[in-house]
Amino acid sequence: MEGLSVADANLVMYLHPSKSRNVSQSILRDLGSLLFKFNETFDGVLLAYDVNILDKQAKILSGVHPYFGLRLKANLLLFSPKPDMLLEGKVVKLSQESIHVIVLGFSSAIITAENIRGEFKYRIKDTEELLASKSHKRHVIKVGTMIRFLVK
Repeated sequence: MEGLSVADANLVMYLHPSKSRNVSQSILRDLGSLLFKFNETFDGVLLAYDVNILDKQAKILSGVHPYFGLRLKANLLLFSPKPDMLLEGKVVKLSQESIHVIVLGFSSAIITAENIRGEFKYRIKDTEELLASKSHKRHVIKVGTMIRFLVK
């Protein structure tokens, strides 16, 4: 699937002196707070990380609240879909106007009626909503189906 990328990053983490007792735990906690949220610095959503501390001694920054900075080397798994990328997701809701899809188990996408191919016709069969193809009898989209779609 497109949209997933691995990036090597050189980061500087600024920690408050009160966190100096357990630095590695503080770094993991701060990086953990970035998971599954869009971050402009990474231009995507951080899904996973692997971190190595490069500095054995921290540099203290002067100012009103003295922080210390640590240099880190991190491998990051990022999700950043761009236009015309092919993504795959599981259908969770279907209506005549739209298809609602979950991508990678956390991200939601909606395919509106004008973006659904004309060969698919909305039907209700045995109280189950589905989109059936007019040209291929076995091509059916219903809740639970995995579909591929292009990002607009």
